[in-house]
Amino acid sequence: MAVGAGPSEIRAESPWHPIHVSTTNISFNKEDHKLEVICTIFTDDFEAALVKQYGKKTDLTKTELHAVMDVLVKNYLAAHLQIKVSPAVLPLNYVGFEINKEATDVYLESDKINEVRKISVDVSLLHNLFDDQINIVHITVNGVRKSEKLDYPDTKISQNF
Repeated sequence: MAVGAGPSEIRAESPWHPIHVSTTNISFNKEDHKLEVICTIFTDDFEAALVKQYGKKTDLTKTELHAVMDVLVKNYLAAHLQIKVSPAVLPLNYVGFEINKEATDVYLESDKINEVRKISVDVSLLHNLFDDQINIVHITVNGVRKSEKLDYPDTKISQNF
């Protein structure tokens, strides 16, 4: 690398971003009685985290690798996202992922639950890669949205509804 090379020269193949952030949107669907979860992560960062955790080459954008990547993505989210609803850990079912411009959206949902009064979230997405990671969590229950920003190394939040 040339001295003084800027980020655009270093990572010409992908858009460079000066911030390491993910968002996790958790919504209670009162008609289905399920929590619906969407995690949005910059694709290049997510691929690097998957490589670091599993030691396997990754490419989330290649259609022919989608089934193989599904396994890695599912396992990574299971290891780095946990949701508790009064006080039990809520199993999350992996629905899938899709590329959304420079980010990857990962979809999860719970089985049916009766009601939501308190949600606790433990999220450590990309903590295995960056010590300046920010994870933003939005929780919406019955039309009430609460948001919180978690700066590395913080992983836990709890909200009452």
